[in-house]
Amino acid sequence: AAGAPRRRVARFSEAPAPPAMATVSFSHVHMYVDSLRELEDYKKLEAKLNTFVDSSHAVLETTSSRVGADVVGGRAAWLELASAHGDPCTGVVDPAAWTGQMQDVVEQMLVALGWRITGSGQTAETRSLVVTSKAESGVKFVITAHGKQTMQELGDALPAKRQKTAGDAPDHFDVRHLERFAQHQASRQGIAVLGFSVAKGGLDNIYQKYKTLHPKLLASDEPRQYPGAKILEVYAYYKGEKGTSEADHGTLLRFIESDAGADFWVLPGLKRTAATFDTMATPAYCDHWVSNVVSRTGFLDTLEDTLGFTPKVDFNAGVVAAGEAQIESTVTGNDPNKRLEDEVAVLMDQSQVYLPINNALSEVGHVHLYLKEIGQGVQHIASRVRDLPALVQRANDYRKMTGAGVSFLSIPRSYYGSLTAKKLSQDSKIDFAEAQKYVEALKKVGILDNSDIMDLDATREKVAAALPAGVGAGTLDWVMRGRYSNMYMLLGDHLSEASYLKIVSNNILVDVQGDDLLMQIFTSTVLQRAAGQEAPFLEFIQRVCSEKQDPATGKPRAMKPGCGGFGIRNFLTLFLSIEVSKATKARGNAEAAGNAKVAEYYGSMVEAFTAQLDESNPVLTAISDAMTLEGEALERGDKAEATKHEAAKNKGQEDLQTVSTKYKNLMKSLRESAPQGA
Repeated sequence: AAGAPRRRVARFSEAPAPPAMATVSFSHVHMYVDSLRELEDYKKLEAKLNTFVDSSHAVLETTSSRVGADVVGGRAAWLELASAHGDPCTGVVDPAAWTGQMQDVVEQMLVALGWRITGSGQTAETRSLVVTSKAESGVKFVITAHGKQTMQELGDALPAKRQKTAGDAPDHFDVRHLERFAQHQASRQGIAVLGFSVAKGGLDNIYQKYKTLHPKLLASDEPRQYPGAKILEVYAYYKGEKGTSEADHGTLLRFIESDAGADFWVLPGLKRTAATFDTMATPAYCDHWVSNVVSRTGFLDTLEDTLGFTPKVDFNAGVVAAGEAQIESTVTGNDPNKRLEDEVAVLMDQSQVYLPINNALSEVGHVHLYLKEIGQGVQHIASRVRDLPALVQRANDYRKMTGAGVSFLSIPRSYYGSLTAKKLSQDSKIDFAEAQKYVEALKKVGILDNSDIMDLDATREKVAAALPAGVGAGTLDWVMRGRYSNMYMLLGDHLSEASYLKIVSNNILVDVQGDDLLMQIFTSTVLQRAAGQEAPFLEFIQRVCSEKQDPATGKPRAMKPGCGGFGIRNFLTLFLSIEVSKATKARGNAEAAGNAKVAEYYGSMVEAFTAQLDESNPVLTAISDAMTLEGEALERGDKAEATKHEAAKNKGQEDLQTVSTKYKNLMKSLRESAPQGA
């Protein structure tokens, strides 16, 4: 169903100018959930969280001797606030007992991210809230629930020929849409609508494109008119191939053309709600929205036909193959042709829309299971922030202090680096036998484990005490870098030791594209009712753009939206980590049940996925470097140099395919010999 792979088309290529299309930008994401608490209850939680920050700066802020909060002191301060504030929304929860299932996503955003409810609305049957960061132009999550029934109940009910709710309530909050989504998405909660702002006069253009080229995807006969706004909704995907199959009635794309000074917040039917953000809250902006689909090429073509979106980057099967699980992914988007002056402008820009699209190539793995279990839909929402390590540190600390919030996908420590005698000998220029002696000494006291992973909390003094006398300061530096050696190879001394440790301890992924840096992290699933179910998740990223000077002008070069790319090294890491997480959980369940053979089987899966990551990382780095050099050559018009780097990129992809095939066969062999009960 995926069709033939598309060749990567970079922003700097000599592609012909697309026909005039409507100008769109990010607006909002609309979730449908099982239930919402009363607005008053959430506001009580916000007040408690604000008081927590105001009264507990000493325990919440990083110090010279501590990264992140004093969790023990913070937990005590949080519990003390119950006497004045009670325990609204969160209840009294032991942080150690926290799980990701049956969580209230509004509560999660308020606690973990410092976001607040800035809007609300209600119809006869549904209630809606708007959750945003402190940046008014940034992320906007509209969250809607039925007043009495869960999405499960709405989905399980026989389809009813329900009439539109009487009165002036906007159609987009009508219960019919919750029923439709539930009945086409396995009765699950989910990300139901991707919303885009349209420049004045552009909405009719989009409507005509759909009416002419993709009439099956129109969710209504024509755009709906409201005071101050006009809205068009279309079904996002076809059930199968473009044009020949029917529309998938799950996910919608919503286009909104608003008048200046319109009397609503985000959407007609929503009014602003007063909100106070705590002093540690950070702004967040839309970066990209990701779909899992049946026909990737069909969705790509539909977006090109109607919005003029064109592919930017392809991740082929070799890049995103986790054992037997194989997918292809293409990032598509618009071309606002902006060059931004500084990192603040890059952070805040919402005109550059990127929509990565995944399809499965195998009948195993996350994307296949998502499509089989739920259907086509939005896999995750990525938001851009100014200081990712600080955001993640906050979320992790708050979960440990309050027992509420979010957790993040676990990343194998080997991704960040290890310490072997061979690497230590090469880096510190000492004899191999001497390096081996140092490694054995560290393993003897438990600073280095049998997988060559260093204890992240090992201090320089503790490491020096474990090594033989007379080890030089330079060698000791390289030993300490063993905690993040892979990261150091990428970034060198551009980051401090404290920054590296914050990245590693918080499971943040890092990639480099040319002189640009990308940091990203993925939450565990949200909107998940039961462990093991497929569900969407959130991503947070930080883009650090190069500040290189233009030799012709002597001034810093203008920055491009999307600098840092999409983490070609990390794309594979994400999917491998999802599989590692599942296998680790299965191993734990088997151990708890006393089934040693099944536990050993899942342990072998964890080892295989981790080994694939370790073997793939240097190849992915080579591909990323070649892609960057190819792009730079095309940008300056050097076709010969571009061809050379394109060949290096293709060679890297062939090498990666070889690695992928090796582990695909290994996982197949493991699966075929799985013990009973696995």
